[in-house]
Amino acid sequence: MESKLVEFVPNFSEGRDQEVIQKLVDTAKNIPGIKLLDAEWDRDHNRSVFTMVGSPEGAEEAAVQLCRCAMENIDMTKHQGSHPRMGATDVMPFVPVKNMTIDECVELSKRVARRIWDELKIPSFLYGDSATSPKRRNLAKVRKGQFEGMPEKLLQDEWAPDYGGRKIHPTAGIVAIGARKPLVAFNVILGTDNLEIANKIARIVRASNGGFRSCKGIGVKMEERGVVQVSMNMVDYEDTPLYRAFETIRFEAKRYGVPIVGSEIIGLTPAKALIDAAEYYLRIENFDYSKQVLENHLI
Repeated sequence: MESKLVEFVPNFSEGRDQEVIQKLVDTAKNIPGIKLLDAEWDRDHNRSVFTMVGSPEGAEEAAVQLCRCAMENIDMTKHQGSHPRMGATDVMPFVPVKNMTIDECVELSKRVARRIWDELKIPSFLYGDSATSPKRRNLAKVRKGQFEGMPEKLLQDEWAPDYGGRKIHPTAGIVAIGARKPLVAFNVILGTDNLEIANKIARIVRASNGGFRSCKGIGVKMEERGVVQVSMNMVDYEDTPLYRAFETIRFEAKRYGVPIVGSEIIGLTPAKALIDAAEYYLRIENFDYSKQVLENHLI
């Protein structure tokens, strides 16, 4: 029987303290059954994103151990950053990679949520394909209110945690845990420091305001560079390709006399997301991804 592989992409509310980030990295590297492929952090967002791949058992253990490490080293009462957040470990998605179904990832997310409450006393919401109600599918709705507003939010009838009591952990907050398809974290950087412009453009491209169905977006300041960005999650990069969001942002930015100065991908991305963009910009005719990409023929 072929082994099962799952991708695990935990996000932590720390992107500045190198000592804390290193503790998280060291923890991730020393868990059997799973491998840390990438770790990125950002001072402006004050956030770290890890990408790990391994067995379901390895991913489960990694989730608990990393959540424990974050709880012990990140104090959300002192946290400041431009990215929305509600917990020291803010979100933990599980993504099927090989011989795994989305339903199996849902069950994995529930086991993790149960253990994190039983062992660490950190409550959690289930989101994405693990959501227990339609309004919990969307991470932005789950996280609305952020760490500071969560104590009051949890007292509302419709926002009881899926696991745990109706109080956040005093310093680690609450975590969103779920299963989802692969997504691409894609940011487009604008040549201005005007956050209002980035927010206006984000409202145009994101699904919740009538934009692209598979795009979530917000405006974010990049304090160190003195510019802003449209920060997006492309939750289905085939439904909404990167180039389509990029070109729409470029078109909308022109009305404000603002150029695009760059873009960035956070964490790992499926190769096809970039090849689709190359095919579009190079105007390649009759391109067959499965047949014409060399790596697809390597064993």
